[in-house]
Amino acid sequence: MLWNWDTIDTCFLAKSWHVRSKGMFAGCCIGVILLVVCLEFLRRAGKEYDRYLVARHIQSLGPRGGAPNSSASSGKGVVDKTPGATDSSAACAPHASPQFRPSVAQQAVRALLHMLQFAVAYFVMLLAMYYNGYFIICIFIGAYLGYFAFGWESLSIGRGGDGRMEENATVCCG
Repeated sequence: MLWNWDTIDTCFLAKSWHVRSKGMFAGCCIGVILLVVCLEFLRRAGKEYDRYLVARHIQSLGPRGGAPNSSASSGKGVVDKTPGATDSSAACAPHASPQFRPSVAQQAVRALLHMLQFAVAYFVMLLAMYYNGYFIICIFIGAYLGYFAFGWESLSIGRGGDGRMEENATVCCG
């Protein structure tokens, strides 16, 4: 396992993935980029599915599941519709949000999305472990393009933009 810039007569992941020409190697590089873009898509799909489940649950509660930041609860007479926004008194108090547990079928879909994300991430890791400079550059390009396309979402102003790091399990240890 040494750093290399080999393009022709290389094998990746299996004997059947034997690169015999420059065109085949270019196709492999495009495939690696698309694989990492797919990983970013799966990450976003998991987030969006969770948001869908929560929104559907809130909708099922009807009027009694009203917004926690309404004029009655904040005392300011203004409804704050910013996701995650809180007033200063609520920021200091312990956060006791209602809990929602998905059904078995919903959790099965969540687990499937997680498994697919996990599997694609491991394939990307195995490709990186070949220490092929071109493949590693393609992984970086795929991460850039994938996050540009699928990571483009609103930032939580109320938390100073920290919401992104809390949602991302790959930040550190978790």
